[in-house]
Amino acid sequence: MQNVDNIIFDLGGVLLTLNMPAAEQKFMALGVKNYNELFRSGNVSSFFKDYEVGAIDNAAFLNSLRALSGLPLSDDELTDAWNAMLGVFPKERIDLLHKLKSKYRLFLFSNTNAIHRDKFYKIYSDSFNNANFDDHFEKAYYSQVLGMRKPDVESYKYIIGEQGLNASRTLFIDDSALNIEGAKAAGLQSVHITPGTTILDIAL
Repeated sequence: MQNVDNIIFDLGGVLLTLNMPAAEQKFMALGVKNYNELFRSGNVSSFFKDYEVGAIDNAAFLNSLRALSGLPLSDDELTDAWNAMLGVFPKERIDLLHKLKSKYRLFLFSNTNAIHRDKFYKIYSDSFNNANFDDHFEKAYYSQVLGMRKPDVESYKYIIGEQGLNASRTLFIDDSALNIEGAKAAGLQSVHITPGTTILDIAL
């Protein structure tokens, strides 16, 4: 990592902690017995990815999730269980964003969806005196709004082009090896956040 002017952050697993077991526990408590088979096999149902790129709306996603579960679950039950995987914004990570803002152009690129976005906005606001999470960045790119998702090389190239970034002087930080490969293919420098490490371990 050298000669960096810009940083593009991932969200989940990088700035926001994730708690996948909590979601599994919630769904199992609702009666979904085969959670791993339905939810862990590389998003076997295409509607997960359709939802991440805005191809379907909240109602269609919840209806598909209900059908996948095979249970007559309410929208509120499904939403609560779906959001259970979202953790917290550790203060030291947010403090780092404040520090880096004076040195780099900061951006966010997250594969996410409307239900999660509403929830993590609230988590952040409740934790930091009603502040707006997106204010940390020149622009926050969310796959559902962008209509593209990582690790599609074109998604990175779109951001590079729209912001006039020099890819070779732009650092991408993510906890997914696949997303890192996509970023490298787009010419970005990259750091892979592996289990047991955080953005605080990067020399920025």
